[in-house]
Amino acid sequence: MMHSKSAVVTGVSSGIGQAIAQRLLDQGWQVHGLSRRPPALEHPALAWQRCDLADLQDLGNALQPLGQVDAVVHAAGLMRTAPLGQLAPEDGQAMWQLHVAAASHLVNCLYERLAPGARIVMIGSRTMQGAAGRSQYAATKAALQGMVRSWALELAERGITANLVAPGATQTPMLLDPARQGTPPRQPPIGRFVQPEEVAGMVAFLLGPDAGAMTGQSLIMCGGASL
Repeated sequence: MMHSKSAVVTGVSSGIGQAIAQRLLDQGWQVHGLSRRPPALEHPALAWQRCDLADLQDLGNALQPLGQVDAVVHAAGLMRTAPLGQLAPEDGQAMWQLHVAAASHLVNCLYERLAPGARIVMIGSRTMQGAAGRSQYAATKAALQGMVRSWALELAERGITANLVAPGATQTPMLLDPARQGTPPRQPPIGRFVQPEEVAGMVAFLLGPDAGAMTGQSLIMCGGASL
């Protein structure tokens, strides 16, 4: 009997992370979900662990019991916006800690437990290319691109891929977060926002059998906003 593949997914309590977890569960994966709040999902193949991803010691403790994993997906995120001249250092630090430091610690802790041919996917943002009023957020998402390309080089000999999916404005709770009220989202040319399920579909493809030759790439899903 074949064993289900195992994925570690962060941010499973809502938005893109929840959609990714649901898609993988539907495809027969065993999902180890990490988030501060419990997910609405209920599935026998979902093992949820309460974890403050910004607390690296807490993250390390949550990962300690895990055995070999076939995929790592870092989807947890937050956005704080402000124009130059009004930037709050604590906002920049909070986003760096969750987007970059947590991602680095997550993959570093699981390095020895990545199965041959395992897949790593980071959820970035189209904003990594720069956006007025979002410089701190953009910087943290741009940093993920550098990490992913570096990991892709380091892990290629093991057949492990590392890629980044960079959505534009996506229909999630973050879209209406009061913390970004100064930079409201703009509807892309397709006339609607990206859906979390569409991002989940791209991630599932990258974790699937047809994406084994894709590594070190940044895939932008923005509904035409970058045209």
